[in-house]
Amino acid sequence: MAQAMVNFRMDAALKSNMEKTCKKMGLTMTSAFTMFAAKVTQEQKIPFEIVADPFFSEANMARLKKAIADVEAGRSVLKEHELIEADE
Repeated sequence: MAQAMVNFRMDAALKSNMEKTCKKMGLTMTSAFTMFAAKVTQEQKIPFEIVADPFFSEANMARLKKAIADVEAGRSVLKEHELIEADE
């Protein structure tokens, strides 16, 4: 089977962590990405769920920007509070 070179950019820290994780599993990044490509081709979809983080929604970003503007304008004050342990 003919081989092809694939190049793409990613965050350096992410790459380093990916390499370490793959090594722990006895894989190289090349073998991990090859397995990913084979699975995508076989299933005709990304083989895991991808969802948007609601924290970054437009509504929440607008709310956070308003809160920052209120603090900067003196309309709000940030206060310290004690952390509460949650039961798990």
